[in-house]
Amino acid sequence: MHSIVVFLIFKIGWKKLLPVGAIVTITFALFQLKTLPYQLKTPNLSHPDTNNFDIYLKSQITPLTIDKESEAIKIEPETDMLNSSSQSIQSIIVVQEKVIINQTRNQVNINKPNKSILSSSFSSSSERRRKRYLRDIKELSPYEALVYAKKELNTMSVGIDYHDPNLYVPLFRNITVFERSYELMELILKVFVYQDGKRPIFHTPYLRGIYSSEGWFMKFMESSKQFVTHDPQKAHLFYLPYSARQLQRALYVPDSHDIKPLSIFLKNYVNKIISKYPFWNRTHGSDHFLVACHDWGPYTLKEHEELTKNTIKALCNADTSEGVFIAGKDVSLPETTIGNPRRPLRNMGGKKISQRPILAFFAGEMHGRVRPTLLKYWANRDKKMIISGPMSYKTSQTMSYSLHMKSSKYCICPMGFEVNSPRIVEAIYYECVPVIIADNFVPPLNEVLNWNAFSVTVAEHDIPKLKEILEAISMKRYRMMQNNVKMLQRHFYWNRTPVKYDMFHMILHSIWFSRLNQIQDLTGTQ
Repeated sequence: MHSIVVFLIFKIGWKKLLPVGAIVTITFALFQLKTLPYQLKTPNLSHPDTNNFDIYLKSQITPLTIDKESEAIKIEPETDMLNSSSQSIQSIIVVQEKVIINQTRNQVNINKPNKSILSSSFSSSSERRRKRYLRDIKELSPYEALVYAKKELNTMSVGIDYHDPNLYVPLFRNITVFERSYELMELILKVFVYQDGKRPIFHTPYLRGIYSSEGWFMKFMESSKQFVTHDPQKAHLFYLPYSARQLQRALYVPDSHDIKPLSIFLKNYVNKIISKYPFWNRTHGSDHFLVACHDWGPYTLKEHEELTKNTIKALCNADTSEGVFIAGKDVSLPETTIGNPRRPLRNMGGKKISQRPILAFFAGEMHGRVRPTLLKYWANRDKKMIISGPMSYKTSQTMSYSLHMKSSKYCICPMGFEVNSPRIVEAIYYECVPVIIADNFVPPLNEVLNWNAFSVTVAEHDIPKLKEILEAISMKRYRMMQNNVKMLQRHFYWNRTPVKYDMFHMILHSIWFSRLNQIQDLTGTQ
């Protein structure tokens, strides 16, 4: 071979061989690019009719199960799918081709920016593959991107050892699924925010008090450069930016005990959205979401059937017995008390375990059915159990409400008029293990967080046995739960500027996760 090369150089001349070599090299490179595994693009693919598309695949539903307690999402048929069956089948084939990427993920690791693919030692071909993967993901239609994300999560391996050091594994139901889902959200998710609606009910975040979660989310969602798109054709989710708190302040007549005008107002607003834009009717509202923390949030939706049944609802009043909040589809919104919006993280933290002499603490108004029962059995009954009505001025001057929580091992969080309570998040802020007493209540962000790891749930009928239940918890387990509470805090912070994994991002992830739960598994993976 060496002799042949030398012969060609001398007989033909190296200047004549140079173009030939260049052509051979370019041809070989194009052949390699043509055979890369990440072929996601399919030109001229229209957005499928997602309603009929979901119905056609109803028998293949595979929800994103995170443990045995997770619930499947059932999409009820709204229309006949026979007229679009051929188009749906064609769409299925296209998406199946796109998700083949999962079969070759082990060849190029794109999960973490600090893994080997981005290290100084990765090959140029791997870098080209990574860039092409990211580009092709962004070129998927919104529905195709959701199908791809669903396929990714359905094929996740629980045995992956590496996890983001900013995440604490015991807090989560399935850390592997959460981590990958969060990464896909950051990579894919785009939200269209409707600009319709007059202030103050719309686009006016209320940032103070116990209903402030909806306001802080609105503030950050509408100003997000990462997640908001102004092109609704690129959106995976559609946000209805109203405030239940502002709705109550603007329309409710004091002492009238009539919230129907609020419900009619929302019904008219949604009907206006439906008549003005084509996006609601495409899925009958299942890719739209709202965020409402006021106790009346669920009740103000009832005049509009699709708004009640189909829309993804992030609600503080996450009561499964009312027929509005649907566990597994809707999101339990954390109820947070913000005193000073300029310093939302003021007065956080608590005392060491050795400096928490109080076994259990509660003080508050006698709202609802649970609190009177709590006081009946435990008020002034035990020195270790400080259970009372509203704290007197004299008592609060001696030892403030927050200091009581910081000095208690367990903080009792009973429901009020509704199942939700701001004390749950307050307990987390003060590093006190929450004790939740509210039947039919879904704890905040329950689809990803393992509440058994950092809280205690007591059934309402077990209130007489409250002390017995708490004292039966070993010190070893209590220390573990209390440490988990401290590790959990970052996920319940409203930072003045959103930070990865904080409250804003956790709520948005749960909404994104809910939308993925509605997507059919097109690959037959069980």
